[in-house]
Parts: sequence; C-alpha cells; structure tokens
Amino acid sequence: MSEIGAGSDPPSPSLSVASSDPSKSSGSTGFDANRIAEVKAWLVSQFDAVGKDVPDFEYTPRSIAHLHNIATLSQAKTHAATIVANDFRQKAAEYRSQAARIREILEHVGLVQESLPSNVVSSSQVIASVANLLNIRDTELNQSLRKTAVEEKRAKVQQESKELLDYARKAIARLTYLKRTLTQLEDDIPPCEAQMEHWKTNLAIMESKERQYLQQYSNYKAMLNRVGYSPDISHGVLVEMAEHRKDLEKKTKPILETLRSYQDLPPVVSDKALAALAIEDKKRQYAAAEKYLEDVLQSALASSE
Repeated sequence: MSEIGAGSDPPSPSLSVASSDPSKSSGSTGFDANRIAEVKAWLVSQFDAVGKDVPDFEYTPRSIAHLHNIATLSQAKTHAATIVANDFRQKAAEYRSQAARIREILEHVGLVQESLPSNVVSSSQVIASVANLLNIRDTELNQSLRKTAVEEKRAKVQQESKELLDYARKAIARLTYLKRTLTQLEDDIPPCEAQMEHWKTNLAIMESKERQYLQQYSNYKAMLNRVGYSPDISHGVLVEMAEHRKDLEKKTKPILETLRSYQDLPPVVSDKALAALAIEDKKRQYAAAEKYLEDVLQSALASSE
C-alpha cells in the first residue's frame, strides 16, 4: 500500500493476477459507475494516508478492472492485518496483566529483581533468552499434559487403525468367499444348461402326450354318450342289473328248451295246429319275459338317476 501511495507502479505479480480475471469482466460490464466510485475512494484513502494527491490519469475499462482488483486484494489484506494486530494487542495486554500479577507475587515472597543477586538475575536472563530462542513457552506440567494428550491421540489412532485393519481383513475374506462362490456358480452353469435342455425336450413330449390324452378322453366320452352311459351309473347298479339278467335267463331257459323240444317233434298233420298254437304261446311268453327284463333295466336306471 505504501508503494501505491507513493505513486510508484504496483508489483508485477499483483498486476499479472489482476489482468487474468478483470479483463474478462471489463468486457461484460464496461464502465461500471460503482466500480469507478470504489476505485476513486480507495485511491483517495491510500494517497491521503501518505499526504499526497491522487495523480490524474485516464479511466479506461482495463485500468478500472486492474485497480478494482488491486483495491479488493488490498482491502482484504488490510482487514486480515487488522484482525492479526488486534489479536496481538489483546495478547500483549494479557501478557502485561500476567507480568504484573507475577511481579506482585514475587514482591510478596521477596523475590523481586532488585533483591536478587546479580548472578541469579543474569542466569535468569540467559535462561529466558535460550527459552525464547528455542521457542519454549510451556512449563513441565503443560508438557506432560501435552504428552498425555498426544499419547491418548496415538492410542486412539492405533485403535482406529486396528479396527480398519480388521474391517479390511473381513472385507478381503468376504471378497474371497464371493469369488469362490462365483467360480462355483460359473462351473455349475454348463450342467444346469444341459438339464434345462433336457427338461425342454421332455416338456415338448409331455405337451404332445397331453394333447393325445385329451383327444382320447374326448373320444371315450363321445362313445359313452352314444351308448347311454351317465355318471349316475355306478358299480352297484351294474351288479344289480346283472343279477336281474341272470334271473330272467333262468326264467326263459325252460321256455327255450320247451320250444326246442317242439321243434324236434315229427310233422304230424293232426297235431300241427296244436303245435303252432303252443309255439305261439311260448313266443308270447318269451316276448313277455324280454319285455319284463327291459322294464327291470329301465326301472334300475331310473332309480339310479
């Protein structure tokens, strides 16, 4: 800032940094009134600080961009330096307060610098100079506390490292198991594919058999419908009908034998009319027996329904 206030050119590194970015922004914003006002105010404050007037120069977009960038950097550094300076002032005040308190304590115990021998004072000064040279500011207690804290942090880091190592080992073991499982599955692929092809072939055969059996079922069903079969006809009904048939056969058997005996008789003219009448009578009895058998069968079917 003192170089700018003295009217000399700013350092080349700052200019190179400023010319990289503001040249682009100047092309988009041009003569920004706010930027010009900020640059003028900053120049006035810098030159007033050294007791000089701001020199006259032409305000171009390039110069405004460079000066605005320099002003921004200068203000940021000034703000940071102000914060650091205030911190140093506060620390200095604390050190002065602590020194006054220590001096008061030493005065109460009779260890003020004026009452100490010269060799003690010189030795203390040498120790203080060595401490400042070595940047030693902690007491033995603070050093032990710091050492304890460092050891605790080290133990914590070691514990975390151990846990991470355990996790890594478990992860490696898991990865090995997964790789082994993947290899096993890849080895099982060819047999499974062959088994699937076999199943596909069997499935096609079973589908063909299914169509064949369905067709046969339809044929058998149509056949049963043609013969008058119904689901109500059970095994017991069929057995009962067979028994009725046997009874009718027993009843018709003597009649058939009598008719056969008539057929074996010699043709006598006088008895021909009687034989014809007897045959007709037996035929009627046979027809009545057949009708009776048919009625019994129909009644059995009707009762089952």
